[in-house]
Amino acid sequence: MIIAPFFALYMQNHIHHLLQCLELEVKEEESRFKLDQQHSLKTLKHEGLALHPIRISRKAFGYADYPEIAFKLPFPADTSNFRDGCSIECFCEGEEAVKGILMNLDGGRGEFRLFAPDFPDWIEDDGVGIKLSPDHRTNETMKNALLDIEKTPGSSFLFQKIHGETKWENEVPVSISGIDFQYKQLNESQQNAVGAIISNENLVIVHGPPGTGKTTTLLEAILQLIKKGEKILVSAPTNTAVDTIAKGLVRLNAPILRVGSTTKVDDDVFPYTTEGKMVDSKQQREIKKLKIRAEELRKMANQYKRKFGKEEREQRNLLLKEVKNIRKEIRDLRNYFEETLFDQANVILGTPIGLSDFVSKNHHFDTLIIDEAGQCIEPLAWVLFPMTNKWVLAGDHLQLPPLVMSEEAMRKGFNKSILEVCFQNSTNVYFLNIQYRMRNAIAGFSSQYFYDNKLLSDEKLVDTGIHVTFFDTAGAGFEEEKGQDTISLVNHGELETVQKIIDSEQLDVKDIALISPYSGQVGLAKSTFSNELKVSTIDSFQGQEKEIIILSLVRSNDESKIGFLSDYRRMNVALTRAKERLYVIGDSSTIGNDPFYASFLEYVEKMSGYRSVWELQ
Repeated sequence: MIIAPFFALYMQNHIHHLLQCLELEVKEEESRFKLDQQHSLKTLKHEGLALHPIRISRKAFGYADYPEIAFKLPFPADTSNFRDGCSIECFCEGEEAVKGILMNLDGGRGEFRLFAPDFPDWIEDDGVGIKLSPDHRTNETMKNALLDIEKTPGSSFLFQKIHGETKWENEVPVSISGIDFQYKQLNESQQNAVGAIISNENLVIVHGPPGTGKTTTLLEAILQLIKKGEKILVSAPTNTAVDTIAKGLVRLNAPILRVGSTTKVDDDVFPYTTEGKMVDSKQQREIKKLKIRAEELRKMANQYKRKFGKEEREQRNLLLKEVKNIRKEIRDLRNYFEETLFDQANVILGTPIGLSDFVSKNHHFDTLIIDEAGQCIEPLAWVLFPMTNKWVLAGDHLQLPPLVMSEEAMRKGFNKSILEVCFQNSTNVYFLNIQYRMRNAIAGFSSQYFYDNKLLSDEKLVDTGIHVTFFDTAGAGFEEEKGQDTISLVNHGELETVQKIIDSEQLDVKDIALISPYSGQVGLAKSTFSNELKVSTIDSFQGQEKEIIILSLVRSNDESKIGFLSDYRRMNVALTRAKERLYVIGDSSTIGNDPFYASFLEYVEKMSGYRSVWELQ
């Protein structure tokens, strides 16, 4: 393929730009996560980057014979930065930290895996903790993917399309006639999106605003692609999003293989994971024998733990080296077994890094589907793009953007998702226009502000009363404050208002989720209310829903500073989680000078939903 000289230069410059942003992100991670004189443990804890101390509740050798540790948090903590699969270090004062990954963290309980031959001697001592660590492996994978773009004809072709050198064309006209839909209730916009994916010869975007059945649409499309005999890759930036698709396909009896982390996989999905499929296999029996041998060697090595002579140290190192060799043998056995599994499955699912670990260049796939593409940075997408020659991006670029830590990288546009990039030049965009989650009044403001009034509500979701209420704290003296154990903000008055709303409206806490953009407020709320009340940051609650949502905006100051609230996409997420009732608590004198919130307040008044907190006294 011939590339125009000016565009070849643009490609080189853009790749260089992304590489620079990656480097900025790495430096930011290394700086923020470092535990030294400039970055004390107290500072890391305040910034939500360290959990300390933790209590070890279980130890076991798990996947590929790596040490796995279950733990409890003996205190309320800001855990919003500790996402499943993130890189961590386990540490204890005076000891060398051990690298690993967080497998899961839910409430005050979690698990992590250490990349070590054995558990550290100090793992159950007082003062053990975990902190976030730079994810060098993911960053290196993305870097290599960017450097390969120019070397790969298919990738350079796609780059030209995405960045506007050549126009997209529908080479095959979209038609839904003759499609035997599995989901008979699909609306017209969903059917058209499925038809576009089936007939796709390059790239299709499925734009799915909140509650529009994006997952159901993708499940239908995957079933239709299987009927065509295609091999399909399905990915998303998070394991949670991947498992949502996986669970749907399991219910439909689709031939799938889920690769990567299986820690929190649903019981119905586990048999379709590489680990689940290995149960009772010949390879599993061989692995069991190897694990027993590794345990024997570890026990022998542990005899030398308190002896520091040269010979003892050398003997211990030799034994642990043999454990490492056994671990490699286990991985080789698993890899051989997985090769056979790839041939049997029509659909392979995993995160981008999970797929990059398991999919070799020898495997051929027809279509790649990236769900939640609005949270996927461009370099991460390039890890996946070369694996197929047809691409589907699904998501909503008007909800939360990708998480980027470096402010400088953000200013350079690094938090611009691959979905946003493709939206600029693609004409193959299919908008899902009917939402099935929330009452019309709840969806109304987002439809008006974000979706040009094109987002409609299902006819069953007509309003039956007041479904959106804003409780105004102006003049009540509910000032924002710095949290005692965090640099984030809190607002005690708003939490008092939450309880008054629950009492006065006679709400069942089991039906409620309390959400806020500020992790400090979330941490304070968790220590204030019973465990029956679901409490979460907005970011962590994306993709979820609840009958009743109470949103605490926190900001209340004389300067009308709104901070996080100025990211309207975050607010779009927050305002579209409730199914029946949405309560928003905020200070109109602080937020009302902002055009977005001024529009929201005007909308609420039209809905007869404006109230003052004084009414709750």
